[in-house]
Amino acid sequence: MIHETAIVSPDARLDRDVEIGPYAILESDVEIGEGSRVEAHAILKSGSVIGDWVTIGSFCVIAGPPQDLSFDETLKTYVIIGDRTTVREGSTINRATREGEATKVGADCFLMAVTHLGHDCEIGNHVVIGNNSLLGGFVTVGDNAFLGGNSGIHQFCRIGEGVMLGGDCTVTVDVPPYTMLAERNTLFGFNLVGLRRRGHPKEAIKALKECYAAIFNDEGSHKEIIQKLLKSDAVQHSECRAFLEFFVGGKRGFAQPRKDRISES
Repeated sequence: MIHETAIVSPDARLDRDVEIGPYAILESDVEIGEGSRVEAHAILKSGSVIGDWVTIGSFCVIAGPPQDLSFDETLKTYVIIGDRTTVREGSTINRATREGEATKVGADCFLMAVTHLGHDCEIGNHVVIGNNSLLGGFVTVGDNAFLGGNSGIHQFCRIGEGVMLGGDCTVTVDVPPYTMLAERNTLFGFNLVGLRRRGHPKEAIKALKECYAAIFNDEGSHKEIIQKLLKSDAVQHSECRAFLEFFVGGKRGFAQPRKDRISES
């Protein structure tokens, strides 16, 4: 159903049972999957690709041009939003900066009000992002992460799978999988509640704690410690392998714990 006050380009492609609310605007080259809903006053600009059963809240702007002074607006780029994701009111998601590329949000995500995703971000599945959070360009977020309200994440940072960020935190480095981070770039051990709720084995959680302590307690080279751990029995657990391999990549350095918190992790 399309409200009579909505402005919908004849070139927009809408699947069945799509609902377009009052005063919403859909430009050309917009695609919306089955059962999705676009609420009042939302704007879907060219390059918006919306999956099935997605909700786009009032006053959202999807696929706006990147906030990049060097961006060439003639480039054909996209925002892709996965099935069953909700984007609440006032949120903005900028399209990618490189020809044919997309800013991506996975399936079953929940972006709370006034979330901003910069160009070329890649958000995994089952991710929750709290109110007023800001993600710079090229940020990646792993599956099952939870970003507390007012999170601020610098461009090119990586947020690992299963991470929990506390409210009002600042992130300018990479955050390893399954950890908790608060304040400014400060780790507070593992997201144990999340690990247990998702059914990770007790043996894997114990091994994760041992890897964490080995990396952050030892005064030696982190690179050497990680390489040694990658050859140990710890990697029989997929969780440990993902945690350790995360340290091999990245360009921004890694979040660190307060020294008085390592033994409590």
